[in-house]
Amino acid sequence: MHAITELCDLAAARVGGRAVAANDEFFAPKENLLKPGRGVFIPGKFTSRGKWMDGWETRRRRTPGYDWCVVQLGMPGVVRGVDVDTNHFIGNFPERCSLEGLHRPGRPSVAALLGPRAEWTPLLPPSKLQGGSQNLFPIDSDRSWTHVRLSIYPDGGVARLRVHGEVSVDVATLARSKRLVDLAAVQRGGLVLGASDMHFGAKDNLIMPGRAANMGDGWETRRRRGPGHDWLVLRLGALGLIQRIEIDTNHFKGNYPESASLEGCRTGMTSLEALAGEAAGWQEVLPRTRLGPHKRHFFGGEIRARGPFSHVRFKIFPDGGVSRLRIHGRVVAPE
Repeated sequence: MHAITELCDLAAARVGGRAVAANDEFFAPKENLLKPGRGVFIPGKFTSRGKWMDGWETRRRRTPGYDWCVVQLGMPGVVRGVDVDTNHFIGNFPERCSLEGLHRPGRPSVAALLGPRAEWTPLLPPSKLQGGSQNLFPIDSDRSWTHVRLSIYPDGGVARLRVHGEVSVDVATLARSKRLVDLAAVQRGGLVLGASDMHFGAKDNLIMPGRAANMGDGWETRRRRGPGHDWLVLRLGALGLIQRIEIDTNHFKGNYPESASLEGCRTGMTSLEALAGEAAGWQEVLPRTRLGPHKRHFFGGEIRARGPFSHVRFKIFPDGGVSRLRIHGRVVAPE
């Protein structure tokens, strides 16, 4: 998998991303751009305007110009790359696309976003697209953005837009407040760096907002037929002192782990291979503890080491599914 896609999707609808304006959405609505998955194709399904498509699709342009869509990111952040996915758009995908960024906190009106005072900054020049493909483009910018504008030339359809990057977190303010926050949450900059297995459910589901909608909305490994256990390594959004842990097995009834444990470390290591081993200096936070099915498990007094930690390693024995992991703690100001 391309390294860009290992970063969180700042624009995803599940984290609050919204397609707020488009100049044209004749064949398929702009909101589809931010839905999960790559989009589906249903042969023989039509609407009153033409073929039903699971994406954003504009009419065939008969005048000069191009089409565009403005997206408010669900999580303001630094954009490292984009995936302009034209899945199932074969004879109707745009020839090229470009991307611009804007920093305008809050919920500005569409008029403000499109007005003369909106300072849109080019992030990606017009770039060639392939049909039926994930078109991955790195973005070279260290600024934080709240909105992006996707332009397509001259018209056509895009199934999904993924805006991969790093969530902007005001660490100093959180440290001063001394309030308890979920250090692992994707909205706080948490990032699952890797997992031993995710055959049935993606590792990133573990730190998403809210409780899982179903069994597919969690992290689930295949059935282990040999010795060992499954694990994942999570970089916390900020250095923090752990006060409370929640392990939620919601919807996992016949396939929850028998037990789980948690370790923490403070390190500048970035290599998953190094972090997955013992060189990082892992400390036991939560000893191996029995879990139950379809249940929220809370731990406080059982915590043995509180940090401050920059990373945690979550182990499940021997395998199975967990829907959410919450690491509640207090942010520590950087030295």
